[in-house]
Amino acid sequence: MLGATLTSVPAAEDALDRHKAQYRRPTTIPFPANAPYSPQMATLGKMLFFDPRLSGMQHMSCASCHNPSFGFEVPVPGAIGATNKPLPRKAPTVLNAAWLPVLFWDGRAPDLETQAQGPITADVEMDGKFPEIVARLKGIPEYKAWFGKLFPRDGVTQDNLLTAIATYERTVVSGWAPFDRWVEGDTNAISPAAQRGFALFDGKAGCSGCHTGWNFTDNKFHDIGIPTKDIGRAKFDPDDPKAKFAFKTPGLRNLTYRAPFGHAGQFADLDAILTFYETGGIDRPSRSALMQPLALSKAEHADLVEFLKSLTADKTETALPNLPN
Repeated sequence: MLGATLTSVPAAEDALDRHKAQYRRPTTIPFPANAPYSPQMATLGKMLFFDPRLSGMQHMSCASCHNPSFGFEVPVPGAIGATNKPLPRKAPTVLNAAWLPVLFWDGRAPDLETQAQGPITADVEMDGKFPEIVARLKGIPEYKAWFGKLFPRDGVTQDNLLTAIATYERTVVSGWAPFDRWVEGDTNAISPAAQRGFALFDGKAGCSGCHTGWNFTDNKFHDIGIPTKDIGRAKFDPDDPKAKFAFKTPGLRNLTYRAPFGHAGQFADLDAILTFYETGGIDRPSRSALMQPLALSKAEHADLVEFLKSLTADKTETALPNLPN
């Protein structure tokens, strides 16, 4: 009996280590073959990302809705667009977008280049017109020179501008969090409460059914039963009955900076969205089978929140670029 007890401890530790390995971070960023990384390209893209001259009234930039101080989101339910009105959906984070196979809450963009084009030209977002933007950038000597060096064949064009922005966005990666140190073997990197929360996350609470891998997303679409009139993925996949009210699973990195939560920012904080998950959401035909009422004790609820907080890296300052005159 004693022997069985002693051997079960290493077995349990081995099982935990194997489980933790499923969440180990990658060590390289994937860049497409037709848009390889270079520091010069990323620098140009960063300037464009923060430059309001890409908007119609030259008063908004990509960073207006994807602010580094708030996990590359903004702390409001719907970001404010060109018409000075809240947008119907919350701006998704740019963090770790290099690993995302589809973009937007409804997955309508297949890559970052396509995604970047949407907000720039949407009349309710940045309301930019690419012929005007290209002409404007060509009139700025430093931009013209940079585009000439990096794109010697055609210089400033819409496609080249989007390539540069996407290259910068692929470099926006969440930092090393306490959870990552724990995964790598630092047993004291996260609290006992967070460790219990991890066990709940992948066990009783069932969160890992959708929030998988190091970025904690399966990149799929699920109706989690949120009260909404927004049909989500169904607009682009109308033949799938499960696509109605379904939205892409968000990654969970740096959550501490990214409230409110939900596709329209319906939940003020981690406590609020976890409380909603415990209800199981609205029971309707499209609701994911993974969503069921969940009975967590107050202690378990608190442990799960502590685990989610452990996915946030130490905050770092993102230096703003010097924009060309």
